[in-house]
Amino acid sequence: MVNNPSRESLPGISSDVSAGPETLAPTARGAMLYDASCCGQPDERIFARDHWRARGALEESAGGRGTVAFIRDGERRWVLRHYRRGGLVAKLLGDNYLWTGADQTRAFREWRLLRELRAAGLPVPEPVAARYERHGLFYCADLITAELPTRRTLTHALSAAPLDTATWRAVGACVGRLHARGVHHADLNAHNLLLGDDGTVYVLDFDRGRIRPRGAWEQSVLERLQRSLRKVTATMPPGRFDDQAWQALLQGLKDA
Repeated sequence: MVNNPSRESLPGISSDVSAGPETLAPTARGAMLYDASCCGQPDERIFARDHWRARGALEESAGGRGTVAFIRDGERRWVLRHYRRGGLVAKLLGDNYLWTGADQTRAFREWRLLRELRAAGLPVPEPVAARYERHGLFYCADLITAELPTRRTLTHALSAAPLDTATWRAVGACVGRLHARGVHHADLNAHNLLLGDDGTVYVLDFDRGRIRPRGAWEQSVLERLQRSLRKVTATMPPGRFDDQAWQALLQGLKDA
């Protein structure tokens, strides 16, 4: 097992945590990392939307910095995401990232982090495969994960109706579980928290996430989430997000 580059030294947690076997295979212009128990012995076509479209297995859904593709092929229920930059940098580099080594690619880091979080029993997607393609000083990357039982984001739930106290506490408890294990989500917001029908709260998008010693960053994560909730509910009917809801979330986080 290659050491997880997203892990910093964390007291009380072994740096040798393993989520199971991984396979690293070369490709025409880079390499891919995958779990054979999820996808057998794949080739690069699993990252090609045209491949799945030709099989009638592709469903695309706009989201984030481009599109997320949902794959439906037999028993497969996967989500294919191409890494894209945001903000002003996107106008210059698009989906290109500076090459600093295979283990530092966005896709490989997120794939390995998800494996570790799944092994810890956290409610995150199961990683299936990751790939990077090099071109000169840059690379682009893709990630495939197993689809979660729900697509209902916290934003969608709030747009439909106010959430009860128990749900807000469940959201807080989910964040608390991440923080208890030192998991720093780099962009926690109302779009990457999903609410399951059974009350489970899931977390998406661990790009640039890492495990680190607990500290002031936890408050920064909460402040980002609070700003996101205020923003998405600003145009919704009154009462969708208020101080009472936030306090319930914080209580859930405290009790986690």
